[in-house]
Amino acid sequence: MTRQVALLAAVLLAGCASYGTGGLQAGQTADEVAARMGAPTGRYTLPDGRTRLEYARGPFGKHTYMVDLDAQGRVRSWEQVLTEQRLVQGVQPGMPVEVLLREFGRPAEKRSGGRQGGEVWSYRYDAWGCFWYQVSVTDGQVRSASPGIDPLCDVGNDSKPS
Repeated sequence: MTRQVALLAAVLLAGCASYGTGGLQAGQTADEVAARMGAPTGRYTLPDGRTRLEYARGPFGKHTYMVDLDAQGRVRSWEQVLTEQRLVQGVQPGMPVEVLLREFGRPAEKRSGGRQGGEVWSYRYDAWGCFWYQVSVTDGQVRSASPGIDPLCDVGNDSKPS
């Protein structure tokens, strides 16, 4: 029984370590990153030719880690990119979707429509409340963006007729 508990604890700890970037170090290879974090959910070429690996994580996609590799394919830096401040400052009208994806990764949800047609891309992020950042995309460009209340948090709170 003790052996089973120890094995379960080891598996749970390993799962937690692979969720984020725990233990990631500058200079590691892309293969070492993949061994620790799994296969990337996206791969992008940066303007200077370096590579960025996307690791979308978390319940409802509230965390995305971007790992930047140098020209030799070794870790240079990493960052959790889904923060309110970064979204508000970084998502700009006219931004090409390729840049949006490279900076913030895949959205938690995409749906057609929006005020200007096209699609609405929604990025969930950790905040004091329950918000997501919605980006209106038309013709391959950001048209507008703003935070809103995440409908997953509003389940069961609809008013019921008397």
